[in-house]
Amino acid sequence: MSFTAINFKEKFDKFAEQWSPRVIAEMNDYQFKLAKVEGEFVWHQHSDTDEVFIVISGTLTIEFRDGKVTLQAGEMYVVPKGVEHKPVAQSECQIMLVEPKGVVNTGEETSDLTAENDVWI
Repeated sequence: MSFTAINFKEKFDKFAEQWSPRVIAEMNDYQFKLAKVEGEFVWHQHSDTDEVFIVISGTLTIEFRDGKVTLQAGEMYVVPKGVEHKPVAQSECQIMLVEPKGVVNTGEETSDLTAENDVWI
């Protein structure tokens, strides 16, 4: 067992890639992932799981087919399973995702933004 705190800033400093989540911890079957995002992601959904977005710094808008939610640092939003969504950040935003182990960032979609899964930092 480790008695070392996980420092978000130190972890964010270890990578530069956009839209490429990095695992920092696991709890039961869930992973805590950090990601840097900027620009528009792809429309996608996760049929089998909810997805939570926690904004660490910056501003993130999550678009839905019938609306949108804008999150600032210190805010979070849970996208229910099966709901199509598209994250957008006008400038770099640092986020944490909490989702079951094995979830692919683009859900059932495949695109240039589909990231390698289960990459730890």
